[in-house]
Amino acid sequence: MITDVAKNIARFLIFLLIQVSILKHLDLGRFINPFLYVIFILMLPIKSNQALVMILAFFTGLTIDMFYNTMGYNAAACVFMAYCRPRILRTYAPKGEYDTSAKPTIQSLGLPWVLSYVGTMVFLHHLVLFFLEAFTLSSFFSTLGIVIVSSISTVGLIVLSQFIMQRGRT
Repeated sequence: MITDVAKNIARFLIFLLIQVSILKHLDLGRFINPFLYVIFILMLPIKSNQALVMILAFFTGLTIDMFYNTMGYNAAACVFMAYCRPRILRTYAPKGEYDTSAKPTIQSLGLPWVLSYVGTMVFLHHLVLFFLEAFTLSSFFSTLGIVIVSSISTVGLIVLSQFIMQRGRT
């Protein structure tokens, strides 16, 4: 149990460091804004306590908000994503039930499942984040374009990082 907490803290710090020291400073154009840090919330064990996941999501988003100076947008998007997490997990549940120790990884549930789960969750996160930033519907299609392209880039980074983490374990 303590080793799982230590691993999660280390994982959080690593993804935070990557987000604020590398991804924040990449100039990929107006439409591509990858937010790899959400992997911390997405990869929590499936049977995690919902209240704990929402608290972790809030503090994760708030930490990113401090570095991005975004006045709580990331915290709101992360909490919304954490709120939707149980419903999305039920939607994509394999026949039967999840293994009680299952983590949402490519290794444990396969690439198609991870693409569905991560894609949906990242899209929901980005939808809230970018529409809060825009705070108007007058640029609806432009903002939706940013949501879609940024979601694709974020999902790609998450899948790539899962393959890297899986390779590191073998």
